[in-house]
Amino acid sequence: MATLSVQSVSKSYGSVQALQQVSFELDSGFYALLGPNGAGKSTLFQLLTGLFAPDQGEIVLNGLAIKKDLPAALAQMGVVFQQTALDLDLSVQTNLDFHGKLHGMHKAVIKTRSQVVLAQLELSEVASTPCRALSGGNRRKVELARALMTEPKLLLMDEATVGLDPASRATLLAYVHQLCDQQNLCVLWATHLIDEAEAAKQVLVLHKGKLLAQDSPAQLIAQTNAASLLDAFFKLSGETRGMEAKVARL
Repeated sequence: MATLSVQSVSKSYGSVQALQQVSFELDSGFYALLGPNGAGKSTLFQLLTGLFAPDQGEIVLNGLAIKKDLPAALAQMGVVFQQTALDLDLSVQTNLDFHGKLHGMHKAVIKTRSQVVLAQLELSEVASTPCRALSGGNRRKVELARALMTEPKLLLMDEATVGLDPASRATLLAYVHQLCDQQNLCVLWATHLIDEAEAAKQVLVLHKGKLLAQDSPAQLIAQTNAASLLDAFFKLSGETRGMEAKVARL
């Protein structure tokens, strides 16, 4: 059974079709959801997290249908959104405590899990520090620590490196890859940055609401007879090489 199964999912906002018959399955490992702004990545994440319901299709996480068993499915999911969701005036520890309580975790379990995730992310020394006083990179690490509190089967990372400096971006990306290897975790990492997708187990290419391809970076390059993953994206999407500078900056 796949960790995440998305079958024929579509979503429209008025006359705008954000997703069109999107289907894929993921098991453990690091998967990159690659596409430019407006491709439908955030809409897909909103459907995966139950913020909106698809117009048609089904989403199943570890055997649980999102539409029917949303609370149980959310308990097996960790999410880091593009926009920060921390209470910046509270300490790192208090943010984690609050998240654990929301998920019905016992006080002793919250204490144990928070110690583990803070240590893993090298945040133990700032546990009592207000999040507002942290760097952008450390705030992202706190959000990741919070997402890992419930030991999820699926970790969703929605443009999680936006606003980070190159060093912080590389550190966060490397740590999430390490999580996949050590904890048999399924990660769906949405990005419009080609280099963040290059080491993925598979790349899902999303463009104008359609899933154009799902395969390893090497296979996508070979299948399109491309020189690079960026070149493969252009060939799959039909975009012109004149957009290369724009996509590379995104």
